Amino acid sequence: MSSTTKNILVTGGGGFLGKAIVRQLLAKGHRVASFSRNAYPELDAIGVNQIAGDLANAGAVKDALRGRDAVFHVAAKPGVWGAFEDFFLPNVIGTRHVIKACRSCRVPLLVYTSSPSVVFDGGDMQGMDESVPYPAHYHAPYPQTKAIAEQAVMAAADENLRTIALRPHLIWGPEDNHLVPRIIARAESLRRVGGGQNRVDTIYVDNAARAHVLAHVARTQAGQEGLVGGAHAGHGRHLVVPDILEPLLEGLHGWQVLLAPLQQQIAQGVVHTHRELERIVLHRADAGLLHGEGNQVHVEVFGREHRNGEADAVYRNGPL
Repeated sequence: MSSTTKNILVTGGGGFLGKAIVRQLLAKGHRVASFSRNAYPELDAIGVNQIAGDLANAGAVKDALRGRDAVFHVAAKPGVWGAFEDFFLPNVIGTRHVIKACRSCRVPLLVYTSSPSVVFDGGDMQGMDESVPYPAHYHAPYPQTKAIAEQAVMAAADENLRTIALRPHLIWGPEDNHLVPRIIARAESLRRVGGGQNRVDTIYVDNAARAHVLAHVARTQAGQEGLVGGAHAGHGRHLVVPDILEPLLEGLHGWQVLLAPLQQQIAQGVVHTHRELERIVLHRADAGLLHGEGNQVHVEVFGREHRNGEADAVYRNGPL
């Protein structure tokens, strides 16, 4: 193995982002292993050593990290709903196990995949960067547990372990098995609440992976002053929601976009039940930063208060 070739572990290497990171590391000539609970035939096909294990098992994590030059800790439990304990074990305890194993196995570099939701306080986040403080309160266990884990990663940095946390926002692209398929499956029941002027930043999956790989290079070459770092990772283009969602549904499935007033009793019920209504939004952007593939589709979920009397866009494959 040459001096530039590293022996790297990627937790969650079979996931959407993890797989893209694995491919880019392999393309640079590194030796790559994946640590996850499941096996992925596509990783076997590209020569990745797959290690079966659970982040909750400290011994399994330590065994997987022996002899590594770096670890990309990508694996996590995402989601909007669920018990706090279900997120705390993989996201916080699992990250602590990774940090502890880095120390005991003398792994010098930890690249951590965080989330911009760790600083979301329920308000407008336009123009924010990694200097924004953590909020006093979280609306869901996922961002709260990711924030705890991120702070642990940052605090772990010393002369023996360099760390960096990246916050890629709303990753999209080929093989997305999360938001876009759900949008398509539920298209007939989607409602647009409000004026539709919300803007959102996102990132193409290969761009997000490249940001991680570049972070690895930067931390490998950094001096004493570069023990710890953090950054948001986004595409940089902000578009309003309806301009993306409506052409997508019309183009893919021929749904008509119809505007109608929301029945007041329904609106009141929504406001009473979900003061901060989760909205599903799609945002089309050009992947031209690293790819010349033209327009792609991605999505965002965020909170917004629903006000009575606003228009409701109904997406139906046919008339109301």
